[in-house]
Amino acid sequence: MWYGSAMSRKYQTPSELEVKEVYGPADLDPAYQQKLGQPGHFPFTRGIHRDMYRGKPWTMRQYAGFGSAREANERYKFLLRQGTSGLSVAFDLPTQMGRDPDHPLVAGEVGRVGVSIATADDMEMLFADIPLHEVSVSMTINATAAILLAQYLVVAERRGIEWSTLQGTIQNDVLKEYIARGTYIYPPRAALRIVTDIFAFCAQHVPKWNTINVSGYHIREAGSTAVEEIALTLADGIQYVDAALKAGLAIDEFAPRLGFFFNCHNDFLEEVAKFRAARRLWARIMRERFGATNPRSMMLRFHTQTAGSSLTAQQPLNNVVRTTIQAMAAVCGGTQSLHTNSFDEALCLPTEESVLLALRTQQIIAHESGIAQTVDPLGGSFVVEAWTDRLESEAERVLQRIDQAGGMVRAIELGIPQAMVEQSAYRYQQRVEQKSQVIVGVNEFIQGDHGKVPLQTIDPAIEIEQRTRIQAFRKRRDAARVAAMQERLAVGARGDENLMALTVECVRIGLTNGEISDVLRGVLGEYRQGS
Repeated sequence: MWYGSAMSRKYQTPSELEVKEVYGPADLDPAYQQKLGQPGHFPFTRGIHRDMYRGKPWTMRQYAGFGSAREANERYKFLLRQGTSGLSVAFDLPTQMGRDPDHPLVAGEVGRVGVSIATADDMEMLFADIPLHEVSVSMTINATAAILLAQYLVVAERRGIEWSTLQGTIQNDVLKEYIARGTYIYPPRAALRIVTDIFAFCAQHVPKWNTINVSGYHIREAGSTAVEEIALTLADGIQYVDAALKAGLAIDEFAPRLGFFFNCHNDFLEEVAKFRAARRLWARIMRERFGATNPRSMMLRFHTQTAGSSLTAQQPLNNVVRTTIQAMAAVCGGTQSLHTNSFDEALCLPTEESVLLALRTQQIIAHESGIAQTVDPLGGSFVVEAWTDRLESEAERVLQRIDQAGGMVRAIELGIPQAMVEQSAYRYQQRVEQKSQVIVGVNEFIQGDHGKVPLQTIDPAIEIEQRTRIQAFRKRRDAARVAAMQERLAVGARGDENLMALTVECVRIGLTNGEISDVLRGVLGEYRQGS
């Protein structure tokens, strides 16, 4: 992006960092060799594994889920046949908000932006004919993360699969919901209790499970800069670590299972530098601030998704190019897993054709581009090293502001990160409207016919089917046992029992997502923005 007259043009990244014409040794920190280190060693600037993708490619995930569990199951099996190495589940808004499909508030939303899951029976149908102990499953779920994980564990239990063999991730990052996304239920401090209860439960019973995926993705989608994405994501991570320590967990007991989730935008070099800066900064935070001694506790392991907000409804096939650039930046930046968005996502949920092309994009990068054959391929580039330093130092300043406010929960209560993101989003939109930020097909190179692509549609009958299923499910249960379990959950929530353990018991008895959430709403309260 450039601004100013033709004679005095200055260039900036989308995060408003000025871009010099030429970079050289003078732009690097004199001690940069020490800061760089080697791949697989502190501070992990160049990657968390010594051989990175030479030993094993990144996990190729495709975020998918729509309609009923049966329909989503067919899409998952299609993706597995096509070579995806990990499943990533998208849940509909009622599931995310702790409402069953027959609740009056969710009319018209069932199965729309993800799959509708209310019970362990739904979860069993979602993974029918899929070997849970052989596939890594990621679930993008936050406020109801404990419930969906409990359903998954009960399904494994029904199949005779030991929980200790299960591998996967729940997002479980409630703090970013208050900053950017909005699918929260409980007040922040109550929500943190559930998060740390999940940490403790899984450390004991599901040791290979990644108990949180601290997400900067949605913060960036809401309009933050790359600097703010790093800083606010790591500030959330710091808050979770603080909460876990206060709950009595040992740092090196739970920290190796922490994961992160970042966005990847179009400014290729800035995005590569962003990942490297975040990795180095987190390593220092864990060692110097929290006293971690296990090297795995200091490793910032992260999933990347290409930028949904960068996709355009205008000339949608251009999105294939955008996604490819972003995916290559994520790989050059050292991601552990990757989702590539489909070209039609500005218009609809992805079709089978578009999601297959998105997966093939990853496979071509992995097997044909050559960039996976060497570790940190852009390491040593003057510009990348200079921007890695700059992004790290700018992010540290934002972290200091959050610390001065009293930590991320208090900052959220004061509205600090929300205002930060809103202001950045406003400035970016101004640049788009002024055309100093060119969006091909939107504010430049416009054509009348945007090009038609097939659209994925959701059959309205799915909502009726899901309502019928949940009502029939309730009739089959032992009502007395359900009522007794609801009271037991309420008592546990008022006390200090582990809520994850209680949630597993609830699911075994047959309580639904909405019923468990409603009990907790009654005890923990509900959050209202600005209240």
